[in-house]
Amino acid sequence: MMTIKRHLLLISNSTLHGGGYLEHCKEHIQTFLGSKVKRVLFVPYALHDRDAYAKTARHKFEKLGYTLDSIQESPDPVDAVQKAEAIFIGGGNTFRLLKALYDNGLIPAIKKKVFEDGVPYIGSSAGTNVATISINTTNDMPIVFPPSLQALGLVPFNINPHFLDQDANSKHMGETREQRISQYHEEPNTPPVLGLREGSLLLVEGDRATLLGITRARLFLRGHSPTEHEPGEDFSFLLNQI
Repeated sequence: MMTIKRHLLLISNSTLHGGGYLEHCKEHIQTFLGSKVKRVLFVPYALHDRDAYAKTARHKFEKLGYTLDSIQESPDPVDAVQKAEAIFIGGGNTFRLLKALYDNGLIPAIKKKVFEDGVPYIGSSAGTNVATISINTTNDMPIVFPPSLQALGLVPFNINPHFLDQDANSKHMGETREQRISQYHEEPNTPPVLGLREGSLLLVEGDRATLLGITRARLFLRGHSPTEHEPGEDFSFLLNQI
């Protein structure tokens, strides 16, 4: 049986109110990547202006002590993944991101690097969505159509980044985020959904998963009432769901 080498840092949001890009999670990123990683491969496919996005990410990672290469600058995206020391997929529109991953043949390449080679993977927002089984629980509009909603499957459950609680003072009559996830679980054989509020992260090391950050997470299991979880809690059981 092959040992799972995955090292994942799945971040709910790139920017937290009152702070700059990745500022709220920069210590987690440095601890996660450590000193052995020197270069990070950035995947900016979730935004239209990939060069501008890469400039923003490069500025932050250089301040953290890492060189950043952006995948759209490579003539061969698959080769860039195969040579990567670490992979960071940023936020934006999840449908646009997943379509580009399929279009460039990167789904199997990234999975191999993560599962077999143990290359660290960082996802933020849309980059966290595509690390899961599917993008069925994204908050984004389907502005483009990927060949499938099936994603990288680096973890055997789904995540809802930017999870929002119901505002008791709001007059908005549309479905809450919790209701949307409940509708998803009305379908058969749907996996757990972890609602990551802004400011929360999930660290996955092999067969262990731990909630990090400054906010709680809300867990949805089909057929069960949602449950609240504090930073520091062990979520390893989710890795054995299906």
